[in-house]
Amino acid sequence: MDFELSDDQEALRDGVISVLEGRFDSATVRSMSGQPGAIDRTRWTELAETGVFSLALPEDEGGLGLGWADTAIVYEQLGRFVVPGPLVACALAAGLVDGVAEGSTIVGLIEDRADADSQIVIEHAAGLDAVLVLRPEGVDQIALDSLDLDYPDIPLDALTPVGVCRSLPAGTRIAQGDSAARMTTIGSVLTAALQLGLAAGATELAVAYASEREQFGKVIGKFQAVKHLCADMISRVEVARAAVYFAAVALDDPTVGDAAHAASVARIVAGDAASANGRDCIQVHGGMGYTSEVDAHLFLKRAWVHETQFGSLEHHEESIAASM
Repeated sequence: MDFELSDDQEALRDGVISVLEGRFDSATVRSMSGQPGAIDRTRWTELAETGVFSLALPEDEGGLGLGWADTAIVYEQLGRFVVPGPLVACALAAGLVDGVAEGSTIVGLIEDRADADSQIVIEHAAGLDAVLVLRPEGVDQIALDSLDLDYPDIPLDALTPVGVCRSLPAGTRIAQGDSAARMTTIGSVLTAALQLGLAAGATELAVAYASEREQFGKVIGKFQAVKHLCADMISRVEVARAAVYFAAVALDDPTVGDAAHAASVARIVAGDAASANGRDCIQVHGGMGYTSEVDAHLFLKRAWVHETQFGSLEHHEESIAASM
């Protein structure tokens, strides 16, 4: 299978990069931790106006009528720039909830797998208008003000603040069970695309530092140990990209392969790449890599957050094992 991007896909990717470079540079992204839910609503609307959330939505429903493969290309870049917010949730909700595609409504998404005694964690809760709940029997929409939320002071990722509650109301049914299953598969692929972008961004940061930091009269990138770390990071990115692109193509064309199986493969490979490259990026930076001033921790913490979404890596491993 040919994974080379078409001219149109390259133009789409380059256009998104141009927007992100101008509106979501590192300093701007870091500053969003002070916004409710770490969401800058002005920039969120600008992002929506580019079509980020409606790429795969049919044209007669107000979308661009592209596909999930094109959407994955865009989400790879969103991950690479560590853009915060419920990106996947809004891509899934664009055809179900008014205002999401335009950016005027922001929704989060959770899977109702918890029992009554467990904590339910809702990412970006303070900045949301509503929450979608994926249940086996369908998708329900819940107003945020109907939830009794607590907000932990110190989340794992400052750019992914959370709200915590003990139970969920029934909500309003907006889609049936088959839609929930499909949304879970699509969400897994788009999350894998974000993880791919994180792996690529961490690699670029590490290589740039290794190319300029000098020790013992040489740039550290010339030392074999550092070279090997960077080479491993690049290899993980390329393998993950193939897995993610294949899964995205399977979403658009079922004859290519089983989309759910491909989504699990993508989540495992891209998840491993994001976490491992985040750790190696810190390693390349040495002692300063552990400080908050260096962006390396942004990639690693976001990688850890994504590992909890749409099933853990262990869940996807078990899913693949069960199908063999």
